[in-house]
Amino acid sequence: MTTIAQISLGVTDDVRAAEFWRQALGYVRRPPRFDGDEWIVLEPPPGTPGVAIAMDVSESPAQEFPRIHFDLSAGDRDLDEEVDRLVALGAQRVDWPYYPEDPRPEEPAYVVLADPEGNRFCVEGRRAVPRSQG
Repeated sequence: MTTIAQISLGVTDDVRAAEFWRQALGYVRRPPRFDGDEWIVLEPPPGTPGVAIAMDVSESPAQEFPRIHFDLSAGDRDLDEEVDRLVALGAQRVDWPYYPEDPRPEEPAYVVLADPEGNRFCVEGRRAVPRSQG
């Protein structure tokens, strides 16, 4: 069966993007696989589940409403605390027009952010103090 080996993320500054995602996810840089291998590929630390992310240098602009994006989980951390941590690393808040008007309390809340390259991603989780989405 086919599996996802890695996700390639289009970026203009692979070093900046890699540093953001390394800190955001706690990933490590994969060692070069051969002489001259300059790709920056991040992967989960040994023994940690997750998929690798390759920084694919691209000149195309980030999409405002991307067809594919990352969905991150805040895990045990309060959603707003995790969003604040990611913003401190360089993420930007996005004025997202599609937050639910009447969110259901049993569903995790989510916040849409953009990485330093402008790539949109979501962070979902629970809030210590429930409030409206966003």
